[in-house]
Amino acid sequence: MSSNNVPDYSNSRIRSAVQPNASTPSLREPVSIAVVGSGYVGLVAAVCFAEMGHDVICVDNDESKVKALQGGDTLIHETYLPELLNRHGNRRVRFMTDLAEATRECKAIFIAVGTPQSETGDADLSYVEAVASEIARSLTTYKVIVEKSTVPVYTNEWIRRVIERNGVARELFDVVSNPEFLREGTAVADFLHPDRIVVGSDTPRAAAVLAEIYAPLTSGAYYESPNAISGVCSVETPPPLLNTSTKSSEIIKHASNAFLALKISFINAVANLCEATDANVEQVARGMGLDRRIGTRFLRPGIGYGGSCFPKDVAAFRSVAEQLGTDFSLLTEVEKINATQKKRFLGKVRSALWTLRGKKLAVLGLAFKGETDDIRESPAIELVQMLLGEGCTIRAYDPAAISRTQQILPASAGLAYAEDSYAAAADADALLILTDWKEFSELDLHRLNKTLRYPIIIDGRNLYDPHVMQQHGFTYLSVGRPAAYPVRDAVTNAAVTVGS
Repeated sequence: MSSNNVPDYSNSRIRSAVQPNASTPSLREPVSIAVVGSGYVGLVAAVCFAEMGHDVICVDNDESKVKALQGGDTLIHETYLPELLNRHGNRRVRFMTDLAEATRECKAIFIAVGTPQSETGDADLSYVEAVASEIARSLTTYKVIVEKSTVPVYTNEWIRRVIERNGVARELFDVVSNPEFLREGTAVADFLHPDRIVVGSDTPRAAAVLAEIYAPLTSGAYYESPNAISGVCSVETPPPLLNTSTKSSEIIKHASNAFLALKISFINAVANLCEATDANVEQVARGMGLDRRIGTRFLRPGIGYGGSCFPKDVAAFRSVAEQLGTDFSLLTEVEKINATQKKRFLGKVRSALWTLRGKKLAVLGLAFKGETDDIRESPAIELVQMLLGEGCTIRAYDPAAISRTQQILPASAGLAYAEDSYAAAADADALLILTDWKEFSELDLHRLNKTLRYPIIIDGRNLYDPHVMQQHGFTYLSVGRPAAYPVRDAVTNAAVTVGS
């Protein structure tokens, strides 16, 4: 993606936190780090390690990506990333295609390549294996090789075996598990202000190297810098470093994502029960979330989870459990609820419009969540495809994900892309909200009412208060809450709206 698609983060809050021309102070002796892979995890890790004061080489075998990164293109939509790349690019963090050179130069090598889902549900570890083999061919002095990709348990052992099979003496390397816990849209802040840093190592020597790498965060030293990215951690409350075995670390990552997916599917199932009883799922979720044992996070109903992590990780975790003879059918139900949620939303659209063939629909949101351009496993994309299959005509808008969507769903007779929300809504029979972008929750409702052919909104993200939508003359359907219909004048039968 070209840098022209990266939004302007020039507001005062971010400008005070990130000064592009400022240099990060040397917090301790820098560690030389190689990060293999310039995807979401790899690029964020490389830039954030540089921000912490380390010397970083980011390696990718795609020459066009490396050239774009050398030129300052972030390739992905992520808050703070353009500024930090501008600050450290081609200085503290360099980009190259030569893994052998990076291996020779660096003390720690982080593997952050893709682990896509195979047809059986397993994680495809062929990229990890290929990188491990290539690293092995260049090992002549002691290195710490770090799993940063999301991998199943026992991957650490397989990386070690691959390196040994390539003739490397055991004393020349250690393999460590250091999973990431990043949320797309806030990945940079999550990296620099983590809830915890998990280091799975079976040797004190390797654990010491990782402790040295993360010392700017765990000591609180990074947060003393006037140019530090702001967040929840501070000098007084630095993030904890949790040392575990490699196997425990590998399971922590999959278990964490599977549990969050479970929470999402659980509240979606509760939302379906609320719809059947005219209860309000948001009231239910608040009543649950005030219990400190449960908490409010991830208790937001919607059209299901998506993205590059949850679907893949839940499937991989379930597959590993099956291979090891452990019954984890709970995860099968999590996946089933998630798949059903999109079908239920399609039924909601049909209930509002009766027949779908020939209907003109406005769609707001294509990314799998707000504040990112990632469309991998996006429930919004899947719903667009389902609606096109029903014979609908769609005009869609997303603040960042249109260019990526066009690669898999080019404009056609049935699908067009709009320049903003109101252009998408023009003369539409109904408007569908499929992604929780903040700007979609701040629309001018009076203008929107006048723009639509029929003031009907089906909200898959519960961005609005049904009572407010009723006051503005909308027929408003959401997830797990009673439908709202406009109040009509007893004499004229016209909808009564705010300000009328």
